[in-house]
Amino acid sequence: MKKALFMLAALAAISAPAMADLALATAKNCMACHAVDKKLVGPSYKEVATKYAGQKDAVDKLAAKILKGGSGVWGPVPMPANAQVSEAEAKRLAGWVLTQK
Repeated sequence: MKKALFMLAALAAISAPAMADLALATAKNCMACHAVDKKLVGPSYKEVATKYAGQKDAVDKLAAKILKGGSGVWGPVPMPANAQVSEAEAKRLAGWVLTQK
């Protein structure tokens, strides 16, 4: 019984950061234009993760795009700057996006 409770607690701890970052993406209105597994206005997070896979500076690149916005990478619709997102939050969001497979 103790082992089962320990395993449940361990699984909750592992999934908590992923859920927290989904919650952060929702709170910062990222999910208005993006979804984890399908294109909305912008690319899906899975598409972004695939495009930037293996790039050592991917977190920094994506965090900069989250903060400053960008255009032309995923089509004609520009991504606006996100003034409501701090640099630390942008890096956290970018790291989470890169884990989507």
